[in-house]
Amino acid sequence: MKVSGTGGPSQASGAKPARGGGGDGAGFRIAGAAPASAAAPATSVAGAGGVMGVEALIALQQVETPIERRRRSVRRAGKLLDKLDDIKVALLGGELGPTQLDALSRAIREERAFTDDPKLEAVLDEIETRAAVELAKLESTSRAA
Repeated sequence: MKVSGTGGPSQASGAKPARGGGGDGAGFRIAGAAPASAAAPATSVAGAGGVMGVEALIALQQVETPIERRRRSVRRAGKLLDKLDDIKVALLGGELGPTQLDALSRAIREERAFTDDPKLEAVLDEIETRAAVELAKLESTSRAA
């Protein structure tokens, strides 16, 4: 038998029929069973389709648990705080450039995963607000200069 594709098994073109155990036809037999020649031919089994397609697997991988959303939100908040700290150090050193403002702007625009914890959401809101205010102040100062 040869399996080709998902259509199920099919008879190979060069396959030979099964032979009995002995040349005299006195092979193994079950009492009361019909001879092999009277048996009905095997019918083709419908191909077993894939359980799910690639799209379903990708969608399944993209499903986040509440813990993963929380971790991602906390990482994003930490990234915003790091960018604010970098800007503070650059301001104190007199080396603030447009690259730091762009980095903060990108970090603010990054999508936020909402969590089920209202206290964490409040802290994340405050961090985002602080970053947006600092960005607006720095942009207005850089335009005036």
